[in-house]
Amino acid sequence: MDGLIQFMNSTTGRALRVILGLVLIYLGLAVIGGTTGLIVAVIGLVPIALGLWGKCALQLFSK
Repeated sequence: MDGLIQFMNSTTGRALRVILGLVLIYLGLAVIGGTTGLIVAVIGLVPIALGLWGKCALQLFSK
């Protein structure tokens, strides 16, 4: 688990989280649409925020 957290806190891991967030926002707004799409888009803000902040969600809930 520590290796995954270490990777997710690296520059590559942070970039992947931002990209994942952008993909979720795109899917939510352009593909899914409606209320469900809006919820997916809002959820996409979480990995972007954590990627920019530099903390992995796993790190927040471990130990």
